[in-house]
Amino acid sequence: MQLKQLCDFCGEYLRVDDFDDFCPNGLQVESTDEVNHIVAGVTASLDLIEAAVEAKADTILVHHGYFWKDEAQPLTGIKGRRIRALIKNNINLLAFHLPLDAHPQVGNNVQLARVMGWEVQSSFGSVGLHDIVLSGALKSPMTLDELSASIAQRLDTRPLAIAAGDRPVNTLAWCTGAAQSYIDQAAERGIDAFVSGEVSEHTFHFAKEAGIHYIAAGHHATERYGVQAFAALIAERFDVQQQFIDIPNPV
Repeated sequence: MQLKQLCDFCGEYLRVDDFDDFCPNGLQVESTDEVNHIVAGVTASLDLIEAAVEAKADTILVHHGYFWKDEAQPLTGIKGRRIRALIKNNINLLAFHLPLDAHPQVGNNVQLARVMGWEVQSSFGSVGLHDIVLSGALKSPMTLDELSASIAQRLDTRPLAIAAGDRPVNTLAWCTGAAQSYIDQAAERGIDAFVSGEVSEHTFHFAKEAGIHYIAAGHHATERYGVQAFAALIAERFDVQQQFIDIPNPV
């Protein structure tokens, strides 16, 4: 397929114009007009680029790309080496941040729910025109330890659980990545537990004092599934080859 066709489809399907993001969404590095083999990954690290070169891919699709707000603009150092490797090997880079978190079919948050078996019942935490945090009720109550063990087993991660007393978990909210700041909105709604990827120092105190359990399940671990679902959808619709390459990251 043509690169422009892919970019147009991605932009429309993920509704990128609905978001005021921290980085440009869509095509970030253009190297070739033809797209036949897509490598999907979480972050456009040099390791992922080198893996894509080894796989003979012409396009990389990620959640974490480049050109974040407030970062240095010169293409030097790490950024320079990454972009040089893409162009030298004729590989395009497409990246989608908030649009891929919030999408109701292939988004990170809804795909995390699919992997964990959580039912989505409502949402909150507006980003642009869409909510980003999902919430629901468990099929049966769990202790915090049981919920944490379930996350560890299904995501192959080592979650950090912060207990707020011994209340059972009937309801929970979740938002992948570095979304720990939404814990206050979850607490306001009386939700029993909030799950995200990372944790800040103050989150420990807030969780205990607000009476809401918190689980940091890993930024990378919680954001592996949206890009996989989206790449699979693209391959099915446009008959291109795709593969997900996981570059392990314990954070």
